[in-house]
Amino acid sequence: MAEHSTSEDLAARLNEVARTLHRLDSAQATLDEIVRAAVGTIPGAWHAGIMTITGKREIRTVATTDDVPREVDQVQYDTGQGPCLTALYQQKIVSAPDLSEEARWPLFAKRALALDVASMLSFRLYVEGDDLGALNLYSPDTRAFDEDSEHVGLLFAGHAAVALATAQEREHMADAVQTRDLIGQAKGILMERHRLTADQAFSVLVRTSQQNNVKLRALAEHLTRTGELPSR
Repeated sequence: MAEHSTSEDLAARLNEVARTLHRLDSAQATLDEIVRAAVGTIPGAWHAGIMTITGKREIRTVATTDDVPREVDQVQYDTGQGPCLTALYQQKIVSAPDLSEEARWPLFAKRALALDVASMLSFRLYVEGDDLGALNLYSPDTRAFDEDSEHVGLLFAGHAAVALATAQEREHMADAVQTRDLIGQAKGILMERHRLTADQAFSVLVRTSQQNNVKLRALAEHLTRTGELPSR
């Protein structure tokens, strides 16, 4: 749990966090480091987790410091209410200083208290089309989060969002390169086997992909692995 810090200490800590996050080579590693660093940076936080919604339908907890966030998030999924969901859908920052007095999410609050969580603080990390993400902080103490927690948390969330977007972009680029290479290998197999031109081989792949309702990458991977195109 982080202590209150001076502006100079905070700037140094956020710079350190940013450097660490940008050195990581995957989105999941970045998510894991975000929650770990959040507890060490944001005053009052004992536990941290990240909740995401994909396509406005699939909601899940993608990173946690320990089991507490997963258990509390499951209560939110079960009851359909709670500060994390509110942060995702409605507000950029949501504070729940004392869950024993919380009237906004009564079903959630009662069950969260039973899990030894008395206060929470949630920050929206990003909104990209139908995809949303929130950073959530948990404490067994009432009124664990104050104005300093909110200030530091907002700054931290900004750094975390940039780092996560960078990591996701790297993964997308790596995936695109791998897909291109697989399709190139698959074309080469067809060209050699059937004496086709590159365009003709690609047309065969596209046609087979459509006929079998299989993504082009999956089809190319199958061909390079087995040496055969799937039958219709």
